[in-house]
Amino acid sequence: MDTCVTNSWQRGPDDGDPADRIAAALREIGYIVLPAPLPPALLGSLLRHFRSIDRARFQAAGIGREREHQVNQFVRTDEIFWLDRSNPAVAAYLSWAENLRLELNRRLFLGLFDYECHYARYDRGSYYKKHMDAFKGGTNRVVSTVLYLTPNWQPKDGGELQIYAPDSDTVAEKVAPRFGQMVIFLSEEFPHEVLTTNRPRYSVTGWFRVNNSLGETVDPAR
Repeated sequence: MDTCVTNSWQRGPDDGDPADRIAAALREIGYIVLPAPLPPALLGSLLRHFRSIDRARFQAAGIGREREHQVNQFVRTDEIFWLDRSNPAVAAYLSWAENLRLELNRRLFLGLFDYECHYARYDRGSYYKKHMDAFKGGTNRVVSTVLYLTPNWQPKDGGELQIYAPDSDTVAEKVAPRFGQMVIFLSEEFPHEVLTTNRPRYSVTGWFRVNNSLGETVDPAR
């Protein structure tokens, strides 16, 4: 049975410069949970934008990319909406992410090239089974981020992000999808899953990527 680690796997440090804290946690632990990294006004604007989007514009999320992409409702049942700078709140969030990209490159020399993200909507009963965001040597996603936009989340609502220790069924962290909370982790290191939700759950899920373009073959986002 899975157990929660209380010693070697811990949250990142909570004081000092935010970029320093995030970089130190990624270097030493591999992930960090940030209670409130973004201003409340921006969070509110993102939530309003999320709710304003016609449900028909969301698409069933799949697994894999390009020709390997497929919808598999045994693995995941969420819906997604890819984001760009056309909305002011999203543009502000993407600017925040761009600054973080530069700061992480400066501190960790990761060679992060860009950032892609989407809204993720989990309705009642939705989930995402244990999976990896990236596999070593086989993808360009390096650092994953999840920003939660679910208002007034309560423990009975479910939908927690369960992060596992690398190459293990041991639970390293169980992250509540509390409004404004964010988790950042190394994409190639941590299996994770979204537990079944008991009410609608909103988030911004994203990835910092490296550029794997070769010759005339352009490495696409998403």
